[in-house]
Amino acid sequence: MNEKKTRVRFAPSPTGYLHIGGARTAIYNWLFAKKTDGTFILRIEDTDEVRSTDESVNAIIESMKWLGLNWDEGVEIGGNYGPYFQMQRLQIYKEYSKKLLDTGNAYYCFCTPEELESMRKEQLLRKQPPKYNGKCRNLTEKKIKEKIESGLKPVIRFRMPQEGKVVFNDIIRGQLEFENILLDDFVILKASGVPTYNFACVVDDYLMKITHVIRGDDHISNTPRQINLYKALGLENEIPKFAHLSMILGQDKTRLSKRHGATSVLEYKKLGYLPEALFNYLVLLGWSTEDSQQIFDPKDNWKELIEKFSLERCSKAPAIFDPQKLIWMNAEYIRKTPVEKLIQLSGLDISYEKNYNLMKKAVSLEHEKIKLLTDISRLTEFFFKEEIEYQEKAIEKVFKKNPEKVKVILSEISEKFKNIPEFNSQTTEKICRDYASEKGLKTSEVFHPVRVAVSGRTEGPGLFEMLELLGKEKVIKRIQNAIKLVSF
Repeated sequence: MNEKKTRVRFAPSPTGYLHIGGARTAIYNWLFAKKTDGTFILRIEDTDEVRSTDESVNAIIESMKWLGLNWDEGVEIGGNYGPYFQMQRLQIYKEYSKKLLDTGNAYYCFCTPEELESMRKEQLLRKQPPKYNGKCRNLTEKKIKEKIESGLKPVIRFRMPQEGKVVFNDIIRGQLEFENILLDDFVILKASGVPTYNFACVVDDYLMKITHVIRGDDHISNTPRQINLYKALGLENEIPKFAHLSMILGQDKTRLSKRHGATSVLEYKKLGYLPEALFNYLVLLGWSTEDSQQIFDPKDNWKELIEKFSLERCSKAPAIFDPQKLIWMNAEYIRKTPVEKLIQLSGLDISYEKNYNLMKKAVSLEHEKIKLLTDISRLTEFFFKEEIEYQEKAIEKVFKKNPEKVKVILSEISEKFKNIPEFNSQTTEKICRDYASEKGLKTSEVFHPVRVAVSGRTEGPGLFEMLELLGKEKVIKRIQNAIKLVSF
């Protein structure tokens, strides 16, 4: 095949949300297109008539846009090779199936589901791999006509060569070989006129001038079938190059699924992950740089990553999805994100300027601790509430151990706070330290009750920065409320 301008496609089936494995496939196709100055196409393979939904199409598109995977051609955008929904291309598949029938490379099959199931069971009993036994392979034209006239609706099967083998060079896995005799006469067109995956995929990839097919390794067994289809259609010089990506496993080494946690891209969005963090993490699931770089700069549309990416460095071994590493990576990106943008991304309703300025300061205090966007509300909500909620563990650990002592400390600290002319982190810290020294207490015996009294929790930002941000009036009011709580 002559070197042509790179054209790759991501072609999901809209039978559910865009999952982690599909998102990684889309990212690798996108990176490869950018690296080679090629075209990235979004095609929707919606031939599963029962399970394909508009909701899934919309979810896939939303997921890709959120990840920043802008496509050059295809769904929503259009292009010279549409339509980009397979169910809008049925006439095209019908024409190509006729070509195969006319050349003897396909045939009508009238076997019922019951016959096929019986065939399968019999082969399994003989310890043979189940495949179509060719019952209708050599029907005469007369017999075919009789069956059609009797009202039977046939499927069309591909006539697989019964000798020779398919050999192809996978960009990631090297040379792969498949004996044709082990492949089946698979259905290319159902009785409804809807094509099967392997057939529609070949027709579309040819007509859309796809040069490289980058997909999961669960498609390796489909590749020899597709290559034989190209050959039967006289398109041997149009066969694209293939690259099959390793599968993604959970930490228990089984295929990634819901039992390992969130699996769809939109779930990660809801959980508070940044799109750049998920993008960066997925890139590393099965690919690495020579120096094992972990974090990439997303500026200039991932220019640094595009320059370093290559399919040849993709791993053959399965990738292990590690949720903890993803959280770590998300925290790294959050630390690099300006506070104003974090507030905007978190979706918090900051309805007036005073609250917004307070939120900026509150988030700044906790910036280093935020791992997920959803942490922002949890870590800062006590700054805004009139009545704070006390964590049960905070009451047990700090207030209930010696309530009388805590009550005295809070009462006396509260009085001292009232008399501070400049209520800031320096003056409040000095008062608390001086008080502890004066009373012969450990600083923790003073700091902890004050923290729980004003925030309702044992953890949070620096105590004295927090007191300054809450302000004198709110701090004293909360300490007074806490004294009442300790008194019961």
